[in-house]
Amino acid sequence: MRMSSQTVAVLHALKEGGGRTWSYGYDLSKVTGLKSGTLYPILARFHDEGWLKSKWEQSAEPGRPPRHLYRLTAAGLTAASRALETASAKSRTQGLAYES
Repeated sequence: MRMSSQTVAVLHALKEGGGRTWSYGYDLSKVTGLKSGTLYPILARFHDEGWLKSKWEQSAEPGRPPRHLYRLTAAGLTAASRALETASAKSRTQGLAYES
């Protein structure tokens, strides 16, 4: 999977709290600063890869639609850790190349 800076930002946000807490798409958007047109395709790719679980939560307020929640799977947590390590190492290496 391609690890753009946006993808890395979403992985960071999902890994908060050990990657075991459920997050709303809206909250992920606020944390990452990504618009829905960028965020939701990334979440869909993670889901397709088996990195992400999703579920619907019914609203407690009448007339409000259900909300989608997301959480990393065990495989997703492992893959996210590896991907974030790789992205961090790549960032450090590129930074050194610019400093020379």
